[in-house]
Amino acid sequence: MPWRGAVRVRALLARTNWHSTDRIVIYASTIALQWLLSALTAWRCIARGWTASELGLALPAPSAAILIGFVLASLLAAVQFVGLRQLPRIPPERRGRLYQIARKLMPQTLTDGAVFAALVCTVSLCEEFLYRGFVFSLFARAFHGSPAAAILGSSVLFAVAHCYQGRRGIINTFFLGGIFAAARLWTGSLAPSILAHFAVDLMAGLGASRWPSETRLAAGSDAGSI
Repeated sequence: MPWRGAVRVRALLARTNWHSTDRIVIYASTIALQWLLSALTAWRCIARGWTASELGLALPAPSAAILIGFVLASLLAAVQFVGLRQLPRIPPERRGRLYQIARKLMPQTLTDGAVFAALVCTVSLCEEFLYRGFVFSLFARAFHGSPAAAILGSSVLFAVAHCYQGRRGIINTFFLGGIFAAARLWTGSLAPSILAHFAVDLMAGLGASRWPSETRLAAGSDAGSI
């Protein structure tokens, strides 16, 4: 699936004409796929007798988990905001693949934004369940309860799943996955990582939507030459 995702994104980036409908179709198909994968995983976990605590679905200390989640979400959203503000100022040849993906796939209209918000909700819930819930517990079981194996294994697979973002995206995602996994280990709950994941992805969409689109850039160039 990571390989197919990389192939699909490469084909999408090669296109020059983009419309709101194109982005909405991508958002909707991703939403459907993630809920399907989560449902299948939950079904097999229930069939195997996995508990809610093992999957991070319990809240041993609700107040602490939510507080840690809001603090983590605020810090990561601030870092994301600063990074997004700096990215357009970097020379084009040094911006990398992430910039091109954001320019084309992030929302540009209110309709895009509404569907993108649903996508962010889906990703923050489903990916945290899959990686910090299922995969985290899977590695913990396989390595006799080792927290290090659970954090490292879930972070590596999380990074591999985002290989379509290129080398920089894989590295960033690995470290982000490590932070999310550490929060899950500390609190015994997925709540902090869900909140932080939501904040990071929402900030990415809101920040990238403020960049000028290819159409507006072209229009600005034409106007400047007249």
